[in-house]
Amino acid sequence: MKSVHVFLAALFFIAVKSYSQVEVNQITHNSKERYITTTIGFPVQGTYAPIGMKEPVTVLNPDGTGFIQADDLSKKKINWGIECSEEGVAIFKEGFNSKSYTFWYRPNDSNEWYYSQFSIHFAKKKMFLMGERVKAYEDYNVQ
Repeated sequence: MKSVHVFLAALFFIAVKSYSQVEVNQITHNSKERYITTTIGFPVQGTYAPIGMKEPVTVLNPDGTGFIQADDLSKKKINWGIECSEEGVAIFKEGFNSKSYTFWYRPNDSNEWYYSQFSIHFAKKKMFLMGERVKAYEDYNVQ
């Protein structure tokens, strides 16, 4: 009977640990190690486009893949993430009713990582990528 309790307790802790972990990937930029994640507590994934336009877009998938469309509408597949600590805690600067993060991306045909700004503006319920591409979001954290 005691072994059943130990087994169930172990199974419980394994399940909690595996579902609560944020995936963190290590990247190198200018010989410096950095960490990125796609999970920051807000719905980062989605389609970003310039205000009032349908194209060019950037599409971010939940698994850290996606593509960036250039002004000539050519597409480049990318891997992406938001800078975080080694433990997976997103690094941000807090502004008035906003947060700003470092967005990292790497075209699939390159080994070089590039960075840009990603910001969330809570009053407007909008997320901005690279300063010009935007998407609206629903805040499910509001009670």
